[in-house]
Amino acid sequence: MLKKRIIISLTFLDGVLFRTKNFKPDYRYTKNFIDLWSIDELILIDISKKKFSIKFLDLIKFFSLNCFVPLSVGGGIKKLSDADIFFKNGADKIVLGTNSLNDTDLIEKISKKYGNQSIIQSLDCKKTSSNKMKYTVMSNSGKDDLNLDPVMSGEKALIYGAGELLINSIDNDGGLLGYDLDLINLVSKALNCPIIASGGAGNWQHFLDLFLKTNISAACTQNIFHFTEESIISVKKFLKDNTIQVRK
Repeated sequence: MLKKRIIISLTFLDGVLFRTKNFKPDYRYTKNFIDLWSIDELILIDISKKKFSIKFLDLIKFFSLNCFVPLSVGGGIKKLSDADIFFKNGADKIVLGTNSLNDTDLIEKISKKYGNQSIIQSLDCKKTSSNKMKYTVMSNSGKDDLNLDPVMSGEKALIYGAGELLINSIDNDGGLLGYDLDLINLVSKALNCPIIASGGAGNWQHFLDLFLKTNISAACTQNIFHFTEESIISVKKFLKDNTIQVRK
């Protein structure tokens, strides 16, 4: 059985590390604050209006040189040459957003050049107002409803060449009340691929609940509270003590 992964996701706007809730900036934290020794993977997302800025490319280079785990990078990828820029600056994988849901040729072209193991398709999901057990895919930082079903969207991305899905719960993101297990189970039971869950982790029990109650491969957290080596070691020890096999 594959060991579970603990992944850190960092969101940047104009080179500044942001807290994820409502995308509000917190200038107390910089790239130097994060201890990277114990995480399994790192995701960097750029939400700047100006894409592929020198500031963000410098951040990719910094982490690729100082972080010895797989590095995934996303933000504004609309064509193959955009992905080329991230790979050339040190990314091991790229994270695609809603652009690829509207243009599946984008996934296909990147997959043919770099392989499907290099593509993570991100899906920002929200419960619909009409049915709290039904979800829709959102864009523009959760502001616009694409009226797309998460399972169908994920399946489509996989068919065209994505190798992994990142499922983020907009409802739970930043709330620290736990992952949306209904959402994760909905997608993971329907699709046979590696899945990363994001949105809601607030304590170690939330990680344990995620791995006990769903069949996914990785838990992603965006909360600054978890960004120290002591915290990552602690959550991994807690999971091991509760029979969850995690990477060292």
